[in-house]
Amino acid sequence: AQVIVNLFAAVPFIGPDLALLIRGDYVVGGATLNRFFAFHVIAVPLVLLGLVVAHIIALHEVGSNNPDGVEIKAKKDASGKALDGIAFHPYYSVHDIYAVGLFLMVFCAILFFGPELGGYFLEYNNFIPADPLKTPLHIAPVWYFTPFYSMLRATNDPLVNVLCGIVGLAGLVALLSVKGKARIAIAVLAVVAIALLKTFDAKFWGVVVMGGAVIILFALPWLDNSPVKSIRYRPQWHKVLYGIFVVFFVVLGYLGIQPPSDLGTLISQIGTIFYFGFFLLMPWWSTIGSFKQVPDRVTFSAH
Repeated sequence: AQVIVNLFAAVPFIGPDLALLIRGDYVVGGATLNRFFAFHVIAVPLVLLGLVVAHIIALHEVGSNNPDGVEIKAKKDASGKALDGIAFHPYYSVHDIYAVGLFLMVFCAILFFGPELGGYFLEYNNFIPADPLKTPLHIAPVWYFTPFYSMLRATNDPLVNVLCGIVGLAGLVALLSVKGKARIAIAVLAVVAIALLKTFDAKFWGVVVMGGAVIILFALPWLDNSPVKSIRYRPQWHKVLYGIFVVFFVVLGYLGIQPPSDLGTLISQIGTIFYFGFFLLMPWWSTIGSFKQVPDRVTFSAH
């Protein structure tokens, strides 16, 4: 709870008051734990339920996609039903049952034979008796938060200086690429961005980086400008780039559970820059390469 509160405390100007509001007291106590418990068991499930309902509504409104990435709205029958839409059963139902079966096998194996999983699932700190006078040397979040926690720790003053250089270089390239009044707007935006980076401390930008790493995933449908949807018809180097992204993400997750070190911080900084570069440059690089021809209709062969 204290770690989460400290994240909000890093917000400029209103951080201390915001942290006090979240804690409900000047120190973490019963009010804080009650609020966090209510958030986890009431607020989060309600949000997830709303997302599930929205997904089902969208599924009924638009219909299921297809593995070939063929536009299902292009060809419809007399009743308006998409001819290239894939019925939920048996294609998706069988695939979902297969995925759920694999998940349950792994889940049961961990649950019955290795619930701690080397400290990744049940952290060792959970078995240390509570002592208000002694804090564990290294506190790491649960494993699915560790990549973003690694980005938070990697955001220090040297990385902020590197980001200033990247913003300045991007602004210079944009100035050389456009003409007219747009150049003035680009120059002003670059100067303002650099000024903001240098005005607030690295702790605040670490919180922004960690939150932005999650929020940017929601913008993925608008960032990907590839002329084809399915990975089957994309250039081979796109697949290599996806693989590098996965490797960096796993490395960030591993470094997030390790104690801080100079080498680990450097690798985390490189991984953080690659992570955001992957998404922010996606509107450009997703259109580059030799794409295969997408079939006019969905093709299927039994297997």
